[in-house]
Amino acid sequence: MHLPDDLEDGEQRPAIIVLHGFGSNSSAGNTVGPSRMLCDWGYVVLRFDMRGCGDSDGEFGRIICLDQVEDTQHALTYLEAQPEVQGERIGLLGSSFGAAVSLYTAGIDERPAAVVASGAWGNGETKFRAQHSKPEAWAKFAGMLVAGAAHKKRTGESLMVSRYDIVPIPEHLRGHLANKSVMEFPAETAQSMFDFRAEDVVGQIAPRPLLLMHASEDSVCPCSQSIELFRRAGQPADLHLLAEVDHFMFAEDNVRAIEIFSSWLKRYFPAAG
Repeated sequence: MHLPDDLEDGEQRPAIIVLHGFGSNSSAGNTVGPSRMLCDWGYVVLRFDMRGCGDSDGEFGRIICLDQVEDTQHALTYLEAQPEVQGERIGLLGSSFGAAVSLYTAGIDERPAAVVASGAWGNGETKFRAQHSKPEAWAKFAGMLVAGAAHKKRTGESLMVSRYDIVPIPEHLRGHLANKSVMEFPAETAQSMFDFRAEDVVGQIAPRPLLLMHASEDSVCPCSQSIELFRRAGQPADLHLLAEVDHFMFAEDNVRAIEIFSSWLKRYFPAAG
């Protein structure tokens, strides 16, 4: 937890949970950076390792989308009980996988009061088809899902696969991966992502405010995912496609991205009433 320096005894503030990305953890740059920034702006902030990630319990690397939704709901319950927090004013900020989880969580749980999603995806299948766009790449990915299910049925054990066989990340962006990032996952992780559809529930977030931010030329997740999420969202919802940033937007200290984020918070989810 991050507590603002000017928080007085007995005072309560709005809070924001910052969710990390795929197989990452709470020490990632696009988790630590916005957490410190939000705290400086006056919010109570919580960042944590999802189960199977970082230093959390659970089988390391076993990432299942709906498990992370459940973990986020537990984090909401935890924050609601903290004396420094206005329990009815807790927002979610997620990047990439964490963005998809934040959207799904708010779509099925009425407690998040606001959602910010950076580099989100709403449909696992269409995301993967874009990420493995060449016929041979798609055949390899689809074959991995089939092989994983067959291996599990035959042996009772998971087929382990590389993170880059699930989500390709260009070499020039791999330095953004946090220490202790998961590098191998069970094939069930890829299947859970393939089946995950935050776009089906994003419309249920309204009338709570939603901000979608995406790099217009994202090297990891196509911006068409956020465009479709915006199309399905209710109001108030904002969508910003940004040039001169890439997938790890909040780790890049981009002034324009920070200004958009700050302005939106002041309008829809201010730290002070």
